[in-house]
Amino acid sequence: MNIVVLGLSITSSWGNGHATTYRGLLREFSRRGHHVVFLERDVPWYAAQRDLPKPPYCQTILYCDFDELVQRYTALVRDADIVMVGSYVPEGVSVGHWVNDVALGTTVFYDIDTPVTLSKLEREDYEYLTPELIPRFDLYLSFTGGPVLETLQQRYASPDARPLYCSVDPELYYPEGTGFQWDIGYMGTYSEDRQAGLDKLMLEAARHWPHGGFVVAGPQYPDSIVWPKNVDRIEHLPPQEHRQFYNQQRFTLNLTRSDVRRLGYAPSVRLFEAAACGVAIVSDHWPGIDNFFTPGREILITYSSDETLYYLHDTSPSQRRRIGQRARQRVLQQHTAAHRAQELEAYLLDKMTSRKRSIA
Repeated sequence: MNIVVLGLSITSSWGNGHATTYRGLLREFSRRGHHVVFLERDVPWYAAQRDLPKPPYCQTILYCDFDELVQRYTALVRDADIVMVGSYVPEGVSVGHWVNDVALGTTVFYDIDTPVTLSKLEREDYEYLTPELIPRFDLYLSFTGGPVLETLQQRYASPDARPLYCSVDPELYYPEGTGFQWDIGYMGTYSEDRQAGLDKLMLEAARHWPHGGFVVAGPQYPDSIVWPKNVDRIEHLPPQEHRQFYNQQRFTLNLTRSDVRRLGYAPSVRLFEAAACGVAIVSDHWPGIDNFFTPGREILITYSSDETLYYLHDTSPSQRRRIGQRARQRVLQQHTAAHRAQELEAYLLDKMTSRKRSIA
């Protein structure tokens, strides 16, 4: 297959989770014998933070604006077997209509932000997708599964909505023999609706255990936040340092945005990364989490700082190691980038076969 992807970014992981998702998925898709071209809007904040300017497994093209996209790459889009448009693509509505106007192959919307997307649609915030555009895509791939897929098909008239969850690259994330630097840590870009959970489940625990070691890594946290003295801050961690970061924690905290908690069935990239490193995960709760990890056996669920502290104080080293090992085994069996590439290939072949039958 020849596939063209228009995504937020593959060259820079700064302040977004899209790049690591595209990198693992498209590398494995290329390994399966397919040709990939990635079109990315050239914006200054990613240009200043490019940690993979030329991915070796796909051709990457930077374009300045929508006019250049149309003028220079219409033929590329028209002749591709598959054209995939991702969420949060700049001028995504114009891009989506253009793709569906000119593409002769199968068109796909890849929603890496499904809960956010649906909240935006409900508020009539059409930053990168509109209700009228959804039925034009042959296939809607969603980071969120469960009841959301039915909503996309029944309420928004998607002809076919299927889950394509995030994944982890086991070549990059695995256990190391490094010593522990922190008792528990959290990695994530600042989000207002996640901050209350961070304060409740971790920062409050840090305040009650001043001798404990805590860390928060991620950009865009406002200066107004008063961090407890025993909480280290790391402004940005490039992907190549994520593995070491996880392995330096006895436990790692997973937090979920409110939109995701409301819909559920949406594991995060960070969740799978930590699990692949064999780190014991302490997570907030969301519907469907038990579809991905078994609570109490592969993951620990917390509802308060007291519960967080209970896990930190009362989980024995052997129990902690077993929880991390089970989570890692689960991820390696079901949630690697290779699994997602295989699922994507099956979806696309099915759509291409259906298209050929309808033409015949």
